[in-house]
Amino acid sequence: MTDSAANGIDQDLVVHLGKLARLELTDLEVEHYTIQLEQILGAITSISEVAAADIPPTSHPIPLENVYREDIAVPGLLHEDFVPGAPSFEDDRFRVPRILGEST
Repeated sequence: MTDSAANGIDQDLVVHLGKLARLELTDLEVEHYTIQLEQILGAITSISEVAAADIPPTSHPIPLENVYREDIAVPGLLHEDFVPGAPSFEDDRFRVPRILGEST
């Protein structure tokens, strides 16, 4: 097993987290998750060390700008264009099968 003291992750902590999550972990799983959590925290620590105060946090490496267009209403489908192709149409609506035992 690797040195987990540097990141504060040890097998007792993994067992505790497993209990909080209501998981019954085997000894092999505890060892496996301890190693994985060490690696994750190590990666976060290395990223934190690189982050500088003069660099603003971003969600993307390049700036993004939303592209907007004018909202113009355009004609839609005509009733006679889609009703003949519908498997079942009733009272100006598509008729679909019931879902999850709902009553009509």
